[in-house]
Amino acid sequence: MSTTPLIIYLHHLPFHSTMNNMLLKSPSLTLHHHSTIPSLRPFYPSPILPLPSKLTNPFHASNISLAMKCSNSSMNSTNMQPPKSLEFEPDPSLTNEDLKPTSPTQRIFSGLEIASLWVGLVVGVPSYYLAGSLVDLGMSWWQGISTVVLANIILLFPLILTGHAGTKYGISFPVLARSSFGIHGAHIPTLLRALIGCGWYGIESWIGGEAIFILLPNSLKKITFLSNNLPWLGTSPLEFSCFMVFWVAQLAIVWRGVDGIRQLEKFSAPILIFLTSCLLVWSYVKAGGFNHLFSLSSRLTNSEFLSVFFPSLTANISFWATVALNIPDFTRYAKSQKDQVIGQIGLPIFMGLFTFVGLVVTSSTKVIFGEVISSPIQLLGRIGGFSTSVLAIVGISLATITTNIAANVVAPANALVNLNPSWFTFRRGAFLTAILGIAFQPWRLLKSSESFVYTWLVGYSALMGPIGGIVLVDYYVVKKMKLRISDLYTRSTFGEYYYYKGFNVDAIVALVVGILPVVPGFLQKVGVVSSIHDGFVVVYNNAWFISFFLGGFLYWILLSLRRKLGESDAIDALLPDTK
Repeated sequence: MSTTPLIIYLHHLPFHSTMNNMLLKSPSLTLHHHSTIPSLRPFYPSPILPLPSKLTNPFHASNISLAMKCSNSSMNSTNMQPPKSLEFEPDPSLTNEDLKPTSPTQRIFSGLEIASLWVGLVVGVPSYYLAGSLVDLGMSWWQGISTVVLANIILLFPLILTGHAGTKYGISFPVLARSSFGIHGAHIPTLLRALIGCGWYGIESWIGGEAIFILLPNSLKKITFLSNNLPWLGTSPLEFSCFMVFWVAQLAIVWRGVDGIRQLEKFSAPILIFLTSCLLVWSYVKAGGFNHLFSLSSRLTNSEFLSVFFPSLTANISFWATVALNIPDFTRYAKSQKDQVIGQIGLPIFMGLFTFVGLVVTSSTKVIFGEVISSPIQLLGRIGGFSTSVLAIVGISLATITTNIAANVVAPANALVNLNPSWFTFRRGAFLTAILGIAFQPWRLLKSSESFVYTWLVGYSALMGPIGGIVLVDYYVVKKMKLRISDLYTRSTFGEYYYYKGFNVDAIVALVVGILPVVPGFLQKVGVVSSIHDGFVVVYNNAWFISFFLGGFLYWILLSLRRKLGESDAIDALLPDTK
């Protein structure tokens, strides 16, 4: 590694001329913490430029409080202050316009707009299914709704805590992950998050395709070679074609980037609330009240309820655990911490209300049509005439698009941008996300309530849990909410987040150990193994809780052991001395 930038820096320090000449004649000389020379933490400045009086550049030296810490008092510390005119350039391989911290002019999300985002996320077919799926598994109506609300109240805490970093520093989740996993190691959690996002993108797109399928004339649906399922595909060519039409339609909005998403969520929220209210009123009037809902009693004994409750709670937490990880992708645009907190509170409120609507409407179909219609798409296809059906399907499509784009495009796209900023843009990342969504074959994931809740939702919670635990422990316990922004964008071996060749081994070990206990239960659910010990069943049913706390606690233990073994933190030349 060249030391020329270090020599430039030292040249501006008032060292004794003998010392300065010795350094200049020794280009291979580096300074270490235990050297008799004062402990400098070298960094890589650009050519010296005058400082403007007011800065908006988040990488500028004055924005990250340049100061020097010395561990050796043999030299006067007043002579060790670096020049005030240094400006730090981010490594081009670690940043582009999508990864840079947001500027003050970009911070335009109010608390109301963040709450509107949650309306767009919540009002959709999967949320409608949630409480109904729990009733299908034997819960009463109030047990199903309570489970959903409790799960989202629990999730509210990691949402707000993780969102804090985005608002404070204006950074996205891939950049935040560099502080705990390393500048290269951050690819591991972000790509895992992206993988789940791709799966969800496929699920939501399939649901939108179903809405298109309903509008097709019956004569087309009766054509044998179009309507018959293909064993190798798992669905019919006609349904797959509708899925692809909806898949393509979403790309027009994705192509506008984050601002287009914000505008979509802002203006669609009142429309979705209105359409949901109309559906609720319709079911109340047609079914003659809510008695049909209140008659849905539990079919489970106390012991059976517990065996259903805990995996159901885990599944409902994991439903939004993905967004709880990458919530900085949105809160980095928030006006203030107050706005991001107020906006986040909308999640448990809207989830509780919408799952109530889902249960009311589903239970009313038994009275109205003589059969239970759990799919809102199938239900809307049977309400009124053609014009009513078209309006209802437009509502379903709008709800699906708002959920899909905000929840399942932003995180994977940002993860891919972080993987290769010089090639990937947000648009390219979003396009690849859509491609991978097809590969997940979402029609298979939605074939039953059990496969949707117990296999998909609970299964991926084992990946999201330890990542969330590690990121929060690192940000609050280890870093004390203080990040070195310039170090998040440098490949320098002296960077705070370089760790070991760009990887934080402690975080990676904690992640793997957090996932491992859940693997046997997952293998049983997908049919790879026939039977496992009861202990592994309990672990799987509580996958998010166990992996979250295990991953976070182990990460803290590993760091504590490392410090006890005498590995001190690197000297920080970018933060002021707090003594």
